[in-house]
Amino acid sequence: MSHKSDIEIARAASKKPIQEIGDKLGIPGEHLLPYGHDKAKVSQDYINSVQGNEDGKLILVTAINPTPAGEGKTTTTVGLGDGLNHIGKKAMICIREASLGPNFGMKGGAAGGGYAQVVPMEDMNLHFTGDFHAITSAHALLSAMIDNHVYWGNDAEIDTRRIVWRRVVDMNDRSLRQITSSLGGVANGFAREDGFDITVASEVMAILCLASDLKDLEERLGSMIVAYRRDRSPVYCRDIKAEGAMTVLLKDAMQPNLVQTLENNPAFVHGGPFANIAHGCNSVIATKTALKLCDYVVTEAGFGADLGAEKFMNIKCRKAGIAPSAVVLVATVRAMKMNGGVAKADLGAENVDAVKAGCPNLGRHIENVKSFGVPVVVAINHFVTDTDAEVQAVKDFVAENGAEAVLSRHWELGSEGSADLAKKVVETIEKGEADFKPLYPDEMGLFEKVETIAKKIYRADEVIADKKVRDQLKQWEDQGYGNLPVCMAKTQYSFSTDPTQRGAPTGHSVPVREVRLSAGAGFVVVVCGEIMTMPGLPSRPASENIRLNDQGEIEGLF
Repeated sequence: MSHKSDIEIARAASKKPIQEIGDKLGIPGEHLLPYGHDKAKVSQDYINSVQGNEDGKLILVTAINPTPAGEGKTTTTVGLGDGLNHIGKKAMICIREASLGPNFGMKGGAAGGGYAQVVPMEDMNLHFTGDFHAITSAHALLSAMIDNHVYWGNDAEIDTRRIVWRRVVDMNDRSLRQITSSLGGVANGFAREDGFDITVASEVMAILCLASDLKDLEERLGSMIVAYRRDRSPVYCRDIKAEGAMTVLLKDAMQPNLVQTLENNPAFVHGGPFANIAHGCNSVIATKTALKLCDYVVTEAGFGADLGAEKFMNIKCRKAGIAPSAVVLVATVRAMKMNGGVAKADLGAENVDAVKAGCPNLGRHIENVKSFGVPVVVAINHFVTDTDAEVQAVKDFVAENGAEAVLSRHWELGSEGSADLAKKVVETIEKGEADFKPLYPDEMGLFEKVETIAKKIYRADEVIADKKVRDQLKQWEDQGYGNLPVCMAKTQYSFSTDPTQRGAPTGHSVPVREVRLSAGAGFVVVVCGEIMTMPGLPSRPASENIRLNDQGEIEGLF
């Protein structure tokens, strides 16, 4: 096949009307709410009607720690979904929506690549069906109602120094991390310190992705803690009476978005919490609906398995009552070489020793994922520069670590290139060896949960947290939140909290900077190291190169 760019391939796609994609899943046309010709939302009535169906098998795609060399996790998710259909299985994929901030910042779009893509790519990487805007608006409504409540007499007795509900915007904007609001005198309210996170870090996003239906959504929104009184007792969203209006704003955003792959196979693209600062999985409602419609559902969790897969298992599966039958761990020869110390500019040259030196990162992830009781298949996402000897070195290493690696060429060849991977995954699932269990029980103390993840997944020696953090966790336990899982916010680039530590470091410490209670979503966010809940743009943001060309096409987004 010719070496076209991702965007050229996506533009040349022969998309089918979204009703035809719905037909493949047995969704009647009247239950699809179309957004143009090539995307639609699935109605809640239809979702309710299929609850009696038997569940298909769930496959999680995760990866080694990301490197600038690229791993291709979404590309592999799409390729595997197409590959399963290619070998005659009824399968679909479930992935997350892309956030505008990173699209215009560092990385460009998030819809796969080569001949393993989801379309319409431009829409998915821009406004799509408006879900993120609805989340931003619902979040902003609550922010406005909190300050308005204080302005009109403050019946809830909010201590304005202890308002914990920050604002959000779907853009990387470091200047908003810490701000002062309500300046300008009496008419504008009470001046206070405030700040913005990125929309994908909003608790509203986490709730949308974990709620089972609109009623559950409203209840969870009402349970969010927005502030504390002087006596440290919590003030909930329901005390401000905002949850009803927020649910109205989120009504359509709750419904999964149906789109298609380049090979016209169905895909749900819904929700998008960050994996380094939130729980990093697409929505429960999309995944559970897909399981009712297909024999195999391929989903992904963000970044390396130390973040995305850990949260998928410990938060999403625990909350949703679902369990993966197999995990596909994506690695590339190029990324192994980078983990082995090769500079990005030198990745083209064969270097088997560097591949071997970088493999321990992969080995650590294999071991970690297996500790959840789920079998692992390693997908070597093929690059045209890979040599046979380098690929063999990875295969040999994986075999020594009790798993099997399959070379997959979906980027270059589409489903024909991923058929071997699909067959191996089906074969692995049919052995029936999966016996999924989360890493820790609900009743374990919050700090012990943090220590368990730090020691068993990151292989750290200790967790460092000052008295303030430990006291806060203890207080939440006393208030009845001790049974919640923890959501670790840490760098995606390393097992440690130091992004430059590649490979499989041991003997490191995990410093906890702060903890945040997401009582509505149902987890405690643990902020480690230098991680930011509002990223900044780089010195040369991608947005400098994004424009409409003379044909009216978008350039530079990919």
